[in-house]
Amino acid sequence: MQVEPLPGGARNAVWRSLPGTHPSVVFKTTRRCAGGLAWLGPVQAQARIAGFEVPELIRSTNGHLSERGWTCEPFIEGELAAPEEMVRLAPLMARFHLLTQGLSQRPGFASAEALIDAYTGGDVDLLAMPPGLVRACRAAWRATAGGEAGIIHGDLNPRNVIRTPRGTYALLDWDEARYDWLLFDRTPVEGVGPSGKTALAIAAWEVACCWQIEPQRARALAARYFQE
Repeated sequence: MQVEPLPGGARNAVWRSLPGTHPSVVFKTTRRCAGGLAWLGPVQAQARIAGFEVPELIRSTNGHLSERGWTCEPFIEGELAAPEEMVRLAPLMARFHLLTQGLSQRPGFASAEALIDAYTGGDVDLLAMPPGLVRACRAAWRATAGGEAGIIHGDLNPRNVIRTPRGTYALLDWDEARYDWLLFDRTPVEGVGPSGKTALAIAAWEVACCWQIEPQRARALAARYFQE
């Protein structure tokens, strides 16, 4: 099968089979453990019930969800959603959050609230960050502690939303899905930018999870919000 790179992958390499190939699939690199990938199955099933189209991971011929650090999933035809369309996702996300109540944390991850005391989870390794910046991030999360929590997509933005020819919305890139504060999903679909403690909590998360994978972005955010 011949493949070509797809643009937009900030943390993972993304390739797709050439147009006209059947089946049309997407290959992505992944840092997630087998349990973290398996966890996505029931979560994404609820997203489909909520009204989203979600590509389901395709098992390899060995029966695995990843092979040598790569996953495979169907390619979904459509156009990237415009920023102003994000508000249309609000009722779908609300239903998704309701349907996934009671599901456990993703293996290998920790919520922002847990990271007030813990040091690692997902792509976050607070031990790799300057101590002063860690204190600033934890202070930002502490100010939001006790907020409503549940299963979230974790990376809602127009680059991860496809408007399909059927008029539905496909939700892509579940790499950051986890149990965490719902504000991480609600803020991108509210139609207004975050402010106050919500903005700081979101910025702190971005700094922490990007510190080693997207260092330039992380340091720019740290300088902007926390004057590292």
